[in-house]
Amino acid sequence: MNSLAGAVVLTKTGGILGPIAGILGWIMDLLFRFTSTFGIENIGLCIILFTLVTKILMMPLTIKQQKSSKLMAVMQPEINAIQKKYKGKENDQKSAMMMQAEMKAVYEKYGTSMTGGCLPLAIQMPIIFALYRVIYNIPAYVQSVRGYYETVISQLPAGYQTQDVFTQLAQACRMTGDKFDFTNVNTVIDLLYKFTAQQWQTFIGAFPAAGEAAVEGGVNAVQAIEKMQNFFGLNIADQPLTYIKAAFVGGSILIAIVAILIPILAWATQMINLKLMPQAAQQGGDAQQDAMMNSMKTMNMVMPLMSAVFCFTFPVGLGIYWVASAAVRSVQQVVINKKM
Repeated sequence: MNSLAGAVVLTKTGGILGPIAGILGWIMDLLFRFTSTFGIENIGLCIILFTLVTKILMMPLTIKQQKSSKLMAVMQPEINAIQKKYKGKENDQKSAMMMQAEMKAVYEKYGTSMTGGCLPLAIQMPIIFALYRVIYNIPAYVQSVRGYYETVISQLPAGYQTQDVFTQLAQACRMTGDKFDFTNVNTVIDLLYKFTAQQWQTFIGAFPAAGEAAVEGGVNAVQAIEKMQNFFGLNIADQPLTYIKAAFVGGSILIAIVAILIPILAWATQMINLKLMPQAAQQGGDAQQDAMMNSMKTMNMVMPLMSAVFCFTFPVGLGIYWVASAAVRSVQQVVINKKM
C-alpha cells in the first residue's frame, strides 16, 4: 500500500481551483473540529455551516455585483437611446467610435465601467467551482474526516484490492477501469465514501479487522463514518433516487419522502432567491431587447427546475449545499435590497 502522505493528490482538483479548494477544505475542517467540541460530528451540518461561512466571506463581491446591476438598470434607458441613435451604422467606423465614446461617457457619469459587473462574477466563478469540488469529495479536503477512513484502511490485509468482495463493491460503486488505482489510499477512500449501509456491512463481513478499527478514544471508525454521513436518515454520499427506488421494493417510505424533499427544496429555495433578485426594467420598443428579456425569464424558470432534476441523481451532500446556498442567498438578498 502506498504511504498515506504520498497519496493525497489524486482526488483533489488541480489547476487554479486546487489552491482555492484547499483553502475551502481547511475552512470546512475547522468547522468540523468546532462542532466536534460539542460532540457533534455530522458532515451534513458542516456543509450547512460551511455554506453560511463562505457566503458571508463572498458578501463584498455579491454587494459589488448587485450595485453594478442596480446602476445598469438606471443607465439602461440612456444606453438604449445611444444604441438607437446609431442603429444601422455599426459597420461605419466613425459612427462606431462615436457610439463607443458616448457609451463610455454614460458609464463614467455613473462612476462605473463596462466591465464593472463582470469582474466580481469572474472572481466568484472559480470559488463556486472549487466549492462544488470540496462538497462532492469531502474526505479529500477535510483532514478530520479523512482520518477515520485512513484508520479503517490501515487494518486491511495485503492484497485486499484483488479480493472478489472488494472488486464487486467497486463495480457496484461504478469505480472500475484503469483510472481507478486501488493501490492508492486516496482512491480507496473515494470508494469507501460512496458506501451505503448495506455495502459497509458487506465490507466488514469480508474484512472484520477493518470493521473493528478504532480511532482515538476507542470510537469504532466505521460506526463513526456512518454516523457522520447520516443526515436525517440519508447518506450524504448517496443519491436521493436510490432511496426513492428502494421504497418500491420494501424500503422505508419515510426516508424516501425525506429524499424527495431535497430536490423539492432545491427548486423552491432557488425560485425564492430569483424572486428576490432585482429585475431589470422592461423598456419595450426594441425586438432584440424584448427577446433577451424573454430569454432571461425562461432561463430563470428552467434553471431551478434543472437543479431539482439533477438533485435526484447527485449526492445528497451536494443537494444540501444547493438548498443551504439558495436559502442563505435569499436572506442576503433581503438585506441587500433594504440597504440599496
